[in-house]
Amino acid sequence: MRKQKEKMTYLESVHYYGRVWGFALCAVVLAVPFVVALLFGAAPDFKALLAAMIAILPMYWAVGLVEVFTFVPMLGAGGAYLSFVTGNISNLKLPCALDAMSRADVKPSDEEGEIVSTIAIATSSIVTTLIIFLGVLLIIPLTPLLENPALAPAFDMILPALFGGLAVAFVSKNIKIAIAPMILMLALFIFVPALNEGTVGIMVPVGVIFTVIVARILYKKGKI
Repeated sequence: MRKQKEKMTYLESVHYYGRVWGFALCAVVLAVPFVVALLFGAAPDFKALLAAMIAILPMYWAVGLVEVFTFVPMLGAGGAYLSFVTGNISNLKLPCALDAMSRADVKPSDEEGEIVSTIAIATSSIVTTLIIFLGVLLIIPLTPLLENPALAPAFDMILPALFGGLAVAFVSKNIKIAIAPMILMLALFIFVPALNEGTVGIMVPVGVIFTVIVARILYKKGKI
């Protein structure tokens, strides 16, 4: 077994350890409710649980499946494994990885891109953990500052500013491809009131599929 591991390439080792830690995380997450139920003798109402799962889980299965096909090509294998284990992908891990690869001028399909993406996501996870730790320690003294009405607009604009900066970098590189999906998303969010930040998980795959179709058409016509 040891000799077999020594012969593994970088990507093979990424997939091997990614699967190991992925299944380990699933085991830990699923163990928590069972351990709590055993310790407190409070088993859930399985009929109600099953009814709730049937009503809710199909949406999460669909989103989860689409996110795999959406995020993996952008993050690379190592970055994808690490992102799905640590979570908070669309508003933290993905921007960090894309910005790092853009600055290093590498692609996620290359081995260099794989490494840069993984390092960026790992760094963002460590920094996030440290910030949360400091936030827990300082939440009481910082509460008056954080709840100051004068700062509320700034906090509301953090994510738009982050994605706006990334958009400028990537749109400027692929302006012909970017125009159509930008118009589509603006039209949908302006004229369909039901769409909001809660629907981002669904709209991102929609935008990706639409962009691929547009890029294919432009490529066939020799525009790109």
